[in-house]
Amino acid sequence: MNDIEEFRTQARDWLTAHVPKEPLGSWTSPEGFAQHRAWERVLFEGGYAAVDWPEEYGGRGADLFHTIAFAEEYYRAKAPARINMGGLYLLGPILMRYGTEEQRRRWIPRMLSCEDIWCQGFSEPDSGSDLASLRTQAVREGDEFVVNGQKIWTSFGGFADWIFALVRTDPEAGRENKHRGITFLCVDLRTPGVEVRPLAMVDGTKAFAEVFFTDVRVPVANVVGEVGDGWRVAMSTLGFERGAVFGDHAKYSADVASFASLVLACGLESDALALDELGRLFVETEVYRANVYRLAALAEQGTDLDLRASVNKLYWTETQHHIFAAGLDLMGALSPLGYDSSVMRNTLSPRAFEAWADWHHRYWYARAAMIFGGTSEIQRNIISERLLGLPREPRR
Repeated sequence: MNDIEEFRTQARDWLTAHVPKEPLGSWTSPEGFAQHRAWERVLFEGGYAAVDWPEEYGGRGADLFHTIAFAEEYYRAKAPARINMGGLYLLGPILMRYGTEEQRRRWIPRMLSCEDIWCQGFSEPDSGSDLASLRTQAVREGDEFVVNGQKIWTSFGGFADWIFALVRTDPEAGRENKHRGITFLCVDLRTPGVEVRPLAMVDGTKAFAEVFFTDVRVPVANVVGEVGDGWRVAMSTLGFERGAVFGDHAKYSADVASFASLVLACGLESDALALDELGRLFVETEVYRANVYRLAALAEQGTDLDLRASVNKLYWTETQHHIFAAGLDLMGALSPLGYDSSVMRNTLSPRAFEAWADWHHRYWYARAAMIFGGTSEIQRNIISERLLGLPREPRR
């Protein structure tokens, strides 16, 4: 593999030549999702879908520092948002850690090319933060499991082809210890008995879905890890979800640059409070950038980063929220009309309203990020108890 700066230049030139000149439609619409899926295929064919993944599965076999360099160039080029996060950031690393060789060769290349879109089936209506209380059951019949139950708040669920889900395969073991008897199972969403119902959000988008399983037959060969050992696999998955996605710091740096443009657009380039806020956000993102590089060095040395995942989850979600809350405050100061979208649409110019609506949407997503994957409160408990060894919070 060529050195970092040579690779960075190569990636920058490739992105300049291939990034769409016009923004793609929102991935939350069928048309926009199809456009993003086609872009993912371009990335895959160019060898940039997952730089540090093994070459035999469609990656480049590079190290994490090449991944970081590509991510920095990707956000600098204002390239489209990635859509197969469930596969790229969660299931892919899990398959490399716990999957069989047959599973890796079967699923990973199609994941990188976006022939298969993956979603995560963990949360249930009565099992949010207490994930181990899940009720979806899978009863073994020969070489198949028969699955019945429901998942909810499934990101990309309305567009996905496959779901990796936690199911209870041994209820008796679960009664003794709720973390036992759980299995990590991959399910083709086109299987008879699966029903996907998109969930409409307050902004009209359908980024989430609920998934129902009624006597769904799934091959035992689709189990990742061992039957009954799904909790261990799930905790590793949450570690990837909460931890540093190497290079994602560039996304927050790009958001701070957008905030700086907003300051200029609002005519506040000489406003001390606005500049102070910009400086604070810049420092926050630079701290996170430095930490990502530090963690990459540790990972390259073979250090297990699972215990540090909660620190990253807490920091990046709080930082993301600070950026967009500051942006809304800035725009809110322009008018005493508040945040009512119908009023703002009639008050602002089309371009100004588009910017306002975009920040408003991203603000609410940033709020959600402090909940999904474990709330900020849960992360603080994990950090204090498991990482720092402080006394456990009193349980009722």
